[in-house]
Amino acid sequence: MIQQLLMNEIDQHVQAILQESGMERPSTLNILTEHPAHLEHGDYSSNIAMLLAKIVRRAPLQIAQDLQARLEKNGRVQGLFRKVEAVQPGFLNFYLAWDTWAQRAEQAAHSLGGIGKNTKVLIEHTSINPNKAAHVGHLRNSCIGDSLSRILAHAGYEVEVHNYIDDLGNQLADTVVGILHTRTEESFERFGDFCWETYAKINQAYKSQPALVEQRAVVLHALESGKSNLAWMGNLVAERIVREQLEEMKQFGIQYDVLVWESSIVNAGFWDTTFELLSQTDMFHKVADGKLAGCWVLKNREDEAVADLDNTEHQGDKVLVRSNGILTYTAKDIAYHLWKFGLLSNDFVYKKWGAGLWSTSSQGSKKKIGNADMVINVIDHRQQYPQEMVKLALQVLGYEEAASQLKHVSYGVVSLSPDTAAGLGIAISDGKSSYAMSGRQGIGIKVADLLDRMESVIELKRSKKTGISSRTIAAASIRYYLLKYQLQTEVILDLEQATEVTGNTGVYLLYAYSRANSILDKAKKDVRVQHLEPGFNVNLLEEQEYPLLRHIAYWPETLAATIQQLAPSLICHYAFELAALFNHFYSACPVLKGSESSIRHRLWITQIYRQTLQQALELLGMPTPNRL
Repeated sequence: MIQQLLMNEIDQHVQAILQESGMERPSTLNILTEHPAHLEHGDYSSNIAMLLAKIVRRAPLQIAQDLQARLEKNGRVQGLFRKVEAVQPGFLNFYLAWDTWAQRAEQAAHSLGGIGKNTKVLIEHTSINPNKAAHVGHLRNSCIGDSLSRILAHAGYEVEVHNYIDDLGNQLADTVVGILHTRTEESFERFGDFCWETYAKINQAYKSQPALVEQRAVVLHALESGKSNLAWMGNLVAERIVREQLEEMKQFGIQYDVLVWESSIVNAGFWDTTFELLSQTDMFHKVADGKLAGCWVLKNREDEAVADLDNTEHQGDKVLVRSNGILTYTAKDIAYHLWKFGLLSNDFVYKKWGAGLWSTSSQGSKKKIGNADMVINVIDHRQQYPQEMVKLALQVLGYEEAASQLKHVSYGVVSLSPDTAAGLGIAISDGKSSYAMSGRQGIGIKVADLLDRMESVIELKRSKKTGISSRTIAAASIRYYLLKYQLQTEVILDLEQATEVTGNTGVYLLYAYSRANSILDKAKKDVRVQHLEPGFNVNLLEEQEYPLLRHIAYWPETLAATIQQLAPSLICHYAFELAALFNHFYSACPVLKGSESSIRHRLWITQIYRQTLQQALELLGMPTPNRL
């Protein structure tokens, strides 16, 4: 990777200058390069000379000139750059040698140096409660997790994808209570849609019939015991919902390796073993009196107050066992994560669920699953505190290395724009900028409904329908829409905006990709040029071609940054700019016109562009069609 090679080379010469000056290197001194906004400032630039100036007490430009001389004389990356230039007030500018770059472009576009070799990564994503149809907020989680799994696998990591099914939680219990104690006369296309309405109805019924809340506790106990009619009913509901959710995700190219059921964690005795381990520490104890009397509590290292039992989503995040003996979600999650890292003696058994998919089960066979070197959990930002508690438990038990390799990919939730909220019957007179979806109120955009709507929009706007289906294009467009935002950004879903097909959209990228395919296909059929072999010619480079080539050259470092930050949006931004630069190149530089040498040269650029965009689209989980 050019950028990393360059930074390493600069670093060696900086170290030599510091040693010659008899100065210690400050721990805060980092070698960084950037991409200059203007072509005349080179393809890479560094301000390291200005950072060194105060340390070695020399003028920044003088240091930059010193570094320039060292790089030109002894630089191992010299062949990659045609020129190194020191400029006021002390910048170092680097100009790529495009002929050298072109010779290694194909390798550079595909290699990350096997950075993930011999490292197993377990990614948990989706993990929707199995009590109703999935909504678009769940889909954002799945798209992020699936793209990360593709990106890390590309980098050489051994990736295993888990979908955690909470079949012992309040949400499933509410749906079961709703099925038993509410009435529905209308018909539904899917069971998940029926449960969507039922879940909303029972939460309304709790307000007018408080006694029904007691039924939730009855169902929760039944689910955990697993031996009654209620338990079987809960199992049937959960399994049917999960199958529908998996089918929905499959339409977006999202797949899993393992389904992990919360009931399996309990039945396999994971918590019993975890309890024994925690009991041997000073940080886990049973509270004798007060609000938490009878609860088993995990203290933090500052010994702060421990819980908020009024929190309805995660009652007592630091309370692992309630006074009635019921485990909190966090307790089971701690046990699950000990297993993920291969730190428990207990293990699951598995049964086949579908093609390439295994599920934990009460009966089955052993498999080499889990035992990861790194664990990545894709969970929205509201779950940050429970995730910190899992990490704390690992640290308390002395598993510092595992704790350091537990990564929480936190992201902003999906909310509704005022117009979209109003369309769903939400009162917007309070003038908010966004409105939360609420399963309890039955308010939200279901994944299936959004896909149907987007498919209709695509179908109406397509002039030709000889390529991939409108539904495939629709799924790709929705997926890109949910991935292009920075992770921490709240996505305010506006149905009109989400179904646009121009601008920074998935449809725009697919057309930009298919345009390159069309050009290359025409070249194969054109008798004038079909005999020409694409080949780069540095002497034919024109001004409009430089920005495109420069952006292609930045692809490997974009991938590296994506892996470091676990942020697929970086690839979205890269791909959109790449497509825009190619469209500008295509307009300014006709590929199949001109001299034979010019055609060969521009065919090569088109070919390397297509190769790069194809890889970006595949890592984002989008199709790469020959034509639309």
